[in-house]
Amino acid sequence: MSLKPLSSLPTTPLTIKRALISVSDKTGLPKLAKVLHASGVEIISTGGTAKVIKAEGIPVKDVSEITGFEECLDGRVKTLHPMMHGGILARTSHKPDVEEIDKLGITPIELVVVNLYPFKDKVAEPEVTEAEATEFIDIGGPTMIRAAAKNFAHVAILSSPSQYAGFTEELEEKMAISIESRRKLAKDAFAHTADYDAAITNYFTDLIDEEPAKQINISLPLSQELRYGENPHQKAAVYGDQDSFIDCFHGKQLSYNNYLDVDSALNIISDFTDEEKACAIIKHTIPSGVGVGESLRSAYEKAFSTDRVSPFGGIVVVNQELDLDTAKAIDEIFTEIIIAPSFSEESLELLTQKKNRRLIRIKMSVSEVQGSSFRSIFGGLLHQQADLLPADPKEFEVVTNRKPTEQEMKDLLFSWKVVRHIKSNAIVYAKDGRTLGIGSGQTSRVDSSEIAVAKAAKEGLSLSGSAIASDAFFPFADGVEAAAKAGATAVIQPGGSIRDEEVIAKANEFDMAMVLTGKRHFRH
Repeated sequence: MSLKPLSSLPTTPLTIKRALISVSDKTGLPKLAKVLHASGVEIISTGGTAKVIKAEGIPVKDVSEITGFEECLDGRVKTLHPMMHGGILARTSHKPDVEEIDKLGITPIELVVVNLYPFKDKVAEPEVTEAEATEFIDIGGPTMIRAAAKNFAHVAILSSPSQYAGFTEELEEKMAISIESRRKLAKDAFAHTADYDAAITNYFTDLIDEEPAKQINISLPLSQELRYGENPHQKAAVYGDQDSFIDCFHGKQLSYNNYLDVDSALNIISDFTDEEKACAIIKHTIPSGVGVGESLRSAYEKAFSTDRVSPFGGIVVVNQELDLDTAKAIDEIFTEIIIAPSFSEESLELLTQKKNRRLIRIKMSVSEVQGSSFRSIFGGLLHQQADLLPADPKEFEVVTNRKPTEQEMKDLLFSWKVVRHIKSNAIVYAKDGRTLGIGSGQTSRVDSSEIAVAKAAKEGLSLSGSAIASDAFFPFADGVEAAAKAGATAVIQPGGSIRDEEVIAKANEFDMAMVLTGKRHFRH
């Protein structure tokens, strides 16, 4: 078959004479129908959509009157007919098309208003069955949307209620729809169907448990345009649904770097249970200090004491309602963002006095969504499961002669929660529910350990009797020896080195307790 495209597309404003409306989401439908009727537009519709329009006293012609064919198969087939699609796809500026539809008795349709069955919402229901999910796969809807979008030179397509206001304003003001508006509506329509198809593909990928997926379909709506990226000369935007997780209710718009820091903060705080009063301070996506205490203020003070310099201009995140006492402590230095599940009225009265400070309410824990992790690389991206599963002490193995004391085990578990959120090579010294020294992002584990020890010394924190966590195995015994000399008495690490026996022997030599987790948390 040979295609004979038009040499150029018409760019004149489009007069709307006839509209096909068939929507699942009926938000704003009555008002739209009233404007169309007042503008002399003939309305064709189906089922529930027609009922809503008729209830407003607006005349509606049923699709079956046009097609001469009643809908069938429980409504699965109603608009899939040449009388409908011929009217949508006809190029009315193209004489052969006009002659053909005249011969066939087809009347052009200049406006299509269609949105789709809520497939994403349906499959998000925990008990949804495969049969129920597939009934929410729209067939006629995407077909009409794509047909209208393809023929945007002659047809306007509304695929979302959010478009109605701008469309009706233009229609009432100019009595026609410009080519620029139709082009944008077509783009939005194709984005809508692409997102819909991606959701269906991902559902079936999960259904057949395909690992790895033969193709990754990512379709995320624009959340907001950002002022710039990591640096002022870089354009940037954020995509997805951040509003389901956080509510930034005070202060300036979050920046690109803010979003990265908030992501790190949400991830680390999700590792602590509601029974623990926990606080983490984040700077450049890395925790500068973490603490748990009998009070939230105590937890903050423990986190802050790890590094008293880095928290300036950083992020504080807590896992309990932020009280006034803790808010006062945080307010003593400049803190760019404060994150909590909720804020007491007294703390809000204090913290909102600084207009530039962002306050964020946690709406949903990231641990509730065991999702995927993506990183862009040359020619594509890398995909992996997110490292969000909580540690299971039942899987741990004590490999030294001496077992950790009850307090050492608490310190080991605490340091293990923290180290998984530090950039490799990651080292964390901890004791009594507080970090004492953190080393990260170095080319050798020894360098990270030296930094952690130096930071503790700088803050006057003793490492005597502390626990040390390493995100990956110790390649040589000297790392354990250095930890022992620094004051650590217990070690937690994944194990798996060819020199594990030497490392364990060195721990025994210093009467240290060592726990192997069998699972590493390397963050490249």
